Amino acid sequence: MKPLHLTFAVGFLSFTGMTAARVVLSLFALHLGASASEVGVLAAMFFAFPLLLSWPVGALSDRIGPRGPLLLSTFFGGGGLLLPFFFHYVWVLYVAAAMSGFALACYHVNLQTLVGRLSTPEQRVHNFSNFSLVGAATNFFGPLFGGIAVDDFGHAIACLCIAALSLIALGLLMAWGRHLPAGHRTKGASLSVRETLSDPVMRGMLFTSGLMQLGTDLYQFYMPLHGHAVGLSASAIGSVLAAFASAAFCVRFGMARLVSRFGELRLLTYSFFFGAVGFFLIPLATSVFLLSVVSFIFGVGMGCGQPLTTMLMFAHCAEGRTGETLGLRLTVNNIMRVAGPALFGALAAVTGLTAVFLMNGVMMGIGGLMSRPPSSKK
Repeated sequence: MKPLHLTFAVGFLSFTGMTAARVVLSLFALHLGASASEVGVLAAMFFAFPLLLSWPVGALSDRIGPRGPLLLSTFFGGGGLLLPFFFHYVWVLYVAAAMSGFALACYHVNLQTLVGRLSTPEQRVHNFSNFSLVGAATNFFGPLFGGIAVDDFGHAIACLCIAALSLIALGLLMAWGRHLPAGHRTKGASLSVRETLSDPVMRGMLFTSGLMQLGTDLYQFYMPLHGHAVGLSASAIGSVLAAFASAAFCVRFGMARLVSRFGELRLLTYSFFFGAVGFFLIPLATSVFLLSVVSFIFGVGMGCGQPLTTMLMFAHCAEGRTGETLGLRLTVNNIMRVAGPALFGALAAVTGLTAVFLMNGVMMGIGGLMSRPPSSKK
């Protein structure tokens, strides 16, 4: 198996497991009697380790290569999901989410870095677009897989099914991981946060990347709560989230052409505005059909936003510091990911889910205004 194909395969398995785990663990928590604020804390636990480790993991991978960190990810990702199979307590779900988050930190940095390193400058947009298609596919299959597993086998067996995906990824890495590129073993100083943030272009990319990720994750966490509140089954909720993923998958087929026509920043602006419309419409939709339509609208916008921020960051990476720079991006993303679910979970407990969706719509609109290319600003 070629290294780029291995990267895509491991990415598909790992991200399918992560997206399925978010749905299954959230529904498991509700099944065990957790409140909206407790589910918000559970959501934040997925990103505690990515917040702390994305940057150092990126720096480590630049030096030793990606194979070791990826192998470690499979152990934490699979092991974390085995715990709820044996122990049915809310606090165990917190531990499982944290271990999954550790795996996510390693997966995310290393896989994105591999796509960039295995691509020539001419192939980069094409390969990142293809990798984003893999991510969109996992956003489709993950919630659907998780929802069907819960309905057919129960929450505990669903966790076991997700853990099996990590075992398959482990087998692929053991068989073909030796063909992945080695580390740079750079001896120079690490990136300076102050120096990075002094660059207005980099600062703007970090902000928009974090806001885009926050909106996407809050949608994926709180849409199941809205679906549960209006009486949808786990399979129906998974289908609604799959509509979001199918839109992202479709729009990423034309990513290279869209970038060529509109440019990265203008396309990012449009992505935020589509996301705002999606958030504003969610409280008005109560049926599977209407929620699927809203999810599709939201997916059109977010489907462009995530790969765009990755491409923009990679283009500004210093030589030999790709993992470190992308790790910094993920650190900023995860600051918002950890704080956001807990904050909005508390807000939902006081004001209801409608206020959460409306506030996120406003944030997406602000992101669209701030990400406009300089030529379009007055």
